[in-house]
Amino acid sequence: MTLRHRPYNTRKILNDPVYGFITVPSELIFDLIEHPDFQRLRRIKQTGMSHLVYPGALHTRFHHALGAMYLMETAILSLRDKGVEISNEEAEGARIAILLHDIGHGPFSHSLEYTIVKNVSHEFISGLLMERLNASFGGKLSTGIDIFKDRHPKKFLHQLVSGQLDMDRLDYLSRDSFYTGVSEGVVSNQRIIKMLNVHDGKLVVEQKGIYSVEKFIMARRLMYWQVYLHKTTVAAERLLINILRRAKARARAGDDLFASPALRFFLYRDIGAEDFRTDPEVLDAFVELDDFDIMGAVKVWQKADDRILRTLCENLVNRRLPRAVLSRKPFDPERIKKLREATARLTGAGPEEIEYFFQTDLLRNHAYAPGTDGIRIKGKTGSPVEFAEATDNPDALSGNAFTEKHVLYLPKEIDVSGL
Repeated sequence: MTLRHRPYNTRKILNDPVYGFITVPSELIFDLIEHPDFQRLRRIKQTGMSHLVYPGALHTRFHHALGAMYLMETAILSLRDKGVEISNEEAEGARIAILLHDIGHGPFSHSLEYTIVKNVSHEFISGLLMERLNASFGGKLSTGIDIFKDRHPKKFLHQLVSGQLDMDRLDYLSRDSFYTGVSEGVVSNQRIIKMLNVHDGKLVVEQKGIYSVEKFIMARRLMYWQVYLHKTTVAAERLLINILRRAKARARAGDDLFASPALRFFLYRDIGAEDFRTDPEVLDAFVELDDFDIMGAVKVWQKADDRILRTLCENLVNRRLPRAVLSRKPFDPERIKKLREATARLTGAGPEEIEYFFQTDLLRNHAYAPGTDGIRIKGKTGSPVEFAEATDNPDALSGNAFTEKHVLYLPKEIDVSGL
């Protein structure tokens, strides 16, 4: 067996536009970053279709994973300074868990999770890929996997990876704000990290950090409405979902569609969670998928024989996106019926095809959920208090944190006055 040449300096320094210089902390982390499964994240955009609204939002999952790892390193150092016991093995495990937390993301993430695979979440696939990597790395990822899956006895380590105030959220808010130019997403992540502590084995925020937490929750809510759930972003994502749904339907009907080998694997099979768990070929095909597979196919499908698929793909490539109408109240059923009929006349879509051009849905902006797994505020004395009780602005930041908006997708040519 020929060993791969190892660079003389594996403690690489990376120049990140958000945080400045990031040091790769160990040889194991360096080798994980170099692995093809992780390098794939360079080819998957962090914010999906948001670049069609904010042209600068072309950063990738690769950027985000490295940034989250940097914040994890900062958090570990801060907690150790406060006397929290974190062994070197646990610190390395936490770095691994956050570095690989998004390794299971597919191209355009949620558009893929519910179209060409059957309700298979990226978290589930991340877990499978981490287990596979662990086997190839001789079990060195075991602690990281336990932290990621919340099996480690020190629960605060999992909370740093996946919680309501974790390194994932702290990074993507700052990073997505930077690349979109939406300043409302800027959060004081360094101050928040410095205010973290541990009480009874769980993460808490010191009392003097409460206003930074309020800003964090508000920033998250604003970023959802202005970026992730921006009406043009969700319209573009809905269009891509409909393209993949139609392509899947035509594949089932026997059409020979252009697709890369990896995309073809999923188009012409019905793949669910059990297939990922039991068939290694499924995971092999998945890690070959990235944004280029999807958009390359969409470009070619502009010439597809199927009129519906052809029209949808032409619309996406040329940014002729559906209209997304948002409302805090449900739409009037009679008005919806008339608009559906108008859409059918405009598009020539039959009863089984109209859903590709006319749909209703519900958008949820879940900025913060008070409860047992919520953010806890700790004063100098006494037990930690749930954030919703500790804040002096409960209505703005806690009680109304879960917001819903009804959305209607339809062609822009349709008159929606009166909605």
